Amino acid sequence: MTGWTGDILHYYGVYMLIASFLIVASTKLIVMLSSLFLLLSQILQVTIDYMKGWHPEQPFMEYLDFWTIEGFIRNLLFNGYHPVFPWICFFSLGMILGRLDLSKKVVRKKMLVISVFLLILTELLSKVLLRLSLSILDVNSAEFLFQTGPIPPNILYILSNSSSAIIVIVSSIYIAEKFAGHWFTKSLIKTGQLTLTHYVSHVFIGIGILVLLNRLENQTLAFSLIFTILFFVVSILLSVLWSSKFKRGPIEWVMRKITN
Repeated sequence: MTGWTGDILHYYGVYMLIASFLIVASTKLIVMLSSLFLLLSQILQVTIDYMKGWHPEQPFMEYLDFWTIEGFIRNLLFNGYHPVFPWICFFSLGMILGRLDLSKKVVRKKMLVISVFLLILTELLSKVLLRLSLSILDVNSAEFLFQTGPIPPNILYILSNSSSAIIVIVSSIYIAEKFAGHWFTKSLIKTGQLTLTHYVSHVFIGIGILVLLNRLENQTLAFSLIFTILFFVVSILLSVLWSSKFKRGPIEWVMRKITN
């Protein structure tokens, strides 16, 4: 967090703490608790000042009292970039997916159909509610309640993005099966196995390079896109080279040693 205000790893520490109590819980209980978290987060968003703590002139760029107990807890649980309420729902969804036999095509097909239906339904509902609510609410209030963007992470956002995430996961499995032996598929798999290392490197190396070049802010879309693609390509190449010599990525190795 000291080097990247958009950090998610310190939130993950809490996600995993909560998940440690749910490892042996039934899927039904996990769904019920996730629904409770989601409902409670929506209630908090409409009853507490969601902008509290954020710089009034730089909203969602600078959190003024992050390094205080009250500010840290508020950011962690309520209005940070990835607050526990309701981002724990994404984590618990991952736990549920991990219990499914995704090697079975019938399971994947059912997941895909339900997710596509829910995604379309949620996005349509968002558009309808936004339009209807404008007769009694201002634009900002209507978007606060009914948009499907991440700020604030309301119910529609969680449903829409959970659905799209499952669609991507299932599609990726189909593609990986069809092109299992292709060099590009194998390269992406090796890259995915170094996810934690790449998460840290994209901040300290990727953003670090931009800071050194004084190109971090106010850049064109073309520059951002080109730099991102180049960073991805280099990350994939380094992953393939690293995996040819070592079983785990450097930070993955440290994590395994700490938790083994």
